[in-house]
Amino acid sequence: MSVIRTEASLDDEALVTRARAGDLEAYNLLVARHTASAYRTAVLLGAGSDSEDVIQEAFVKAYRKLSRYRGDASFRSWLLAIVANETRNLHRSRGRRDGLVLRAAAADPTSEVAGDDAVGAVLAGERRASLVQALRQLPVRDREVIVCRFFLDLTEEETVAALGWPRGTVKSRTSRALAKLRGLLDRAEVRHG
Repeated sequence: MSVIRTEASLDDEALVTRARAGDLEAYNLLVARHTASAYRTAVLLGAGSDSEDVIQEAFVKAYRKLSRYRGDASFRSWLLAIVANETRNLHRSRGRRDGLVLRAAAADPTSEVAGDDAVGAVLAGERRASLVQALRQLPVRDREVIVCRFFLDLTEEETVAALGWPRGTVKSRTSRALAKLRGLLDRAEVRHG
């Protein structure tokens, strides 16, 4: 019995193959499938109000470069690498040297705190604000690896592809960045506690 694959059941690789052959609907499905994570990446890497423009430019570039996608990494991590590059380009074009601005609280306005638990909501908000403040104090490359690994929940391999760094650099920078982040959060807790 043959099974007819619906467009929704096609995996990324099948959609990429169809898009390379000129199937715009296949590429539109890839765009629809990955818009949310591309947007989250742009926001967390500091594109802010320009996130929509960044992901639109990234999807256009990805389409133009589709023939260069070799499948070494997942389409998602390849796309997120383009989003990360576009966000870096945005920062350069703005002339900002002060690093990336993370808007983690805005990225997840809902939390597991129940709506009627006002004290819990305030505490959760304070924890988020402390985390965002500590992340802003990290050097840019430390922030990038933390965002990829823990905010975007990318695997180590996907982080290697997204940032274009060697695996050893991702491992060591993740470890050092987490230690720095813990230290910053501990100092903040001592000041406020």
